[in-house]
This record gives sequence, C-alpha cells and structure tokens, in this order.
Amino acid sequence: MPRLKTRAAKESLLRRVRRQRLKYITILPSLITILNGLCGFAAIVFAGKGAAAANELGYGQLALPYFAIAGYMILLAMIADMLDGRVARMSRSTSSFGGQLDSLCDIISFGVAPAFLTLKILEYKLAGFTEVNFVQRFIWLAAAAYITCAAIRLARFNVENEEDESVHMSFIGLPTPAAAGVIVSLVIFHQETLPELSAKNSQAYLICENTIIYSLPFLLLGLAVLMVSRIRYPHILNQYIKGKKPFAHLIRALLFLALVIWNRQAALAVIFCGFAASGFVKWFYYKVIRKREHVFQYAAETPNI
Repeated sequence: MPRLKTRAAKESLLRRVRRQRLKYITILPSLITILNGLCGFAAIVFAGKGAAAANELGYGQLALPYFAIAGYMILLAMIADMLDGRVARMSRSTSSFGGQLDSLCDIISFGVAPAFLTLKILEYKLAGFTEVNFVQRFIWLAAAAYITCAAIRLARFNVENEEDESVHMSFIGLPTPAAAGVIVSLVIFHQETLPELSAKNSQAYLICENTIIYSLPFLLLGLAVLMVSRIRYPHILNQYIKGKKPFAHLIRALLFLALVIWNRQAALAVIFCGFAASGFVKWFYYKVIRKREHVFQYAAETPNI
C-alpha cells in the first residue's frame, strides 16, 4: 500500500506540473524583444525584394536600395536587442520567458536575416557566373553553417548565462548581433558608398566591389566559427563606457564619433569588422605567438645536459 501511495503521489505531481501555465510576463521588455524579431522579418522581406527591384528598375535607381534597407532593419533589431535586456534589468523583471523569447527573435534577426540577405545579393551579383551551380552550393553551405552556429551560440548562451549584470564583462564567442553587424555593415557600404566611388574612379570601384562580394561567403564561414568558439570578446558598454574610465577611453570614443559623422557607412564597417577581428587577433597573439616565445625562451635558458 505505501508503494502504491507513493506512485500515485508522483503521478499527481507530474499532472500538476504538466497543467502549469505561464501566468505573468513583463510587457515592455517583451514588446521590445518582439520588435527585434519583427525587424528581422522586415529585413528578410526587403532582401527578397532587392534583386527583383534591381532587375526591374536597374541597379542603383532606387534612392535607398532594398538591400540597404534590409541592413538598416537588422541594425534596428540590434538596438531593440540592447534595450530589452537593459529595460528588464532596470525594472527587475528578468525572467526565463524573456530570455527564451529573446533568443527566438535573435535567431531570426541575427541568424536567418543576414544569411538570407547574403544569399540574395550574391544571387543577383553572380547571376552570369559560369560555374553558377558550384558557387550556389558553396554559398548555401556557408549560409547554412552561419545559421547553425548562430543557433548553437544562442542555445549555449542561454545555458551558461547569469542574470547578474556584474558578470557581463565579456562574451564567450562572438555575439550573434556583432556577427550580423559584420555582414550588414559591408552590405550597406556596398550599396550606399561604392556607387559614389564609381563616378570618380571606376577601377577602384570594381576592386572594392569584387572584394566585398567574393569575401561574403568566406566571412559567413569565419563568423560561424567565431560564434561557437571559446574566444572572449569584451562587453563594450560595461568595459569601456559604463562607470569611471581612463581619459584615453574618452579620446577613443570621440575618434569613433568623428568617424561616424564623417561617413557612417565606413564607420559601421570599421567598427563591426574591427570588433570581430580583435578577439581572434588577441587569441592568436596570446595562444600562439606568446606561447612560442615562452617555449623558445625556456629552451634557450635550459642548459644542455
């Protein structure tokens, strides 16, 4: 009899757990998070219209190309992604629901949208390429790898993340918004700044355009690896802006602001590409170069027996 009662109690507990429903959510942070996902969806829509509009109206005939609009939608999603967590922590309303919703919207805005944008712009620019089947397969493989690693990066972040703001000084692996920012900044630079260069120097325009276009699939693969790596990337706001900082940080911030005022497209490309490369360069220096120097120094100091 006691064993039957214990089994019945366990089954009753399982039924109560299954019937449990989410009763309360935080409205404002959740709305900002949903705005993130909607911006990602809008980016996908505009990216799909980009190639069709270019074929019908002619390349560069739109005041703001659809590919560039898609890029700006992803940038707007980044702003929403920064605000939702900040608002939730300020109102002390962080929850597991908000974290899961944030990751679902992030995979749309910073996983699917940048990969789809890359696919569409490459399909349009490489339409006359002779080895189109091989190139298309490689581009699809790069985009699939990017989306897969973005999903893995977000899932790992959910498992390892701590809600305490004081521990958010660095990220393990390249954050998905930063990875998307590399692709988006280059696309915006290609769509808005390069056409101005074509009127001044056609040769320089062709070199820059080919460099950006042909590097996009390889960038997708490289960013995919960086997202799932264990390379540490700094939290810019917490490490360099928030709280009391040295005077040199103010000088750097002013230089970045001057670059943004001079040319926002070039500034976006420099900031995002520089951030993505900085983590890898530091890791390579400390793990490979410094380690090799220590080995050589130890070998030189060790007497031969």
